[in-house]
Amino acid sequence: MTKTPKNKGGTNGELTGKAVGDALREAYDEAIGEAIPDELLDLLKKLD
Repeated sequence: MTKTPKNKGGTNGELTGKAVGDALREAYDEAIGEAIPDELLDLLKKLD
């Protein structure tokens, strides 16, 4: 016997592919808009 996994998210427990894609795009846009901390830039410079 195989049970169907329960979906999470959305108002009715389901997220459409479009909703997931939109959420991922929004998260990506927020992440690339953030500044890189100076400490991380210093560490990257040391790798060169």
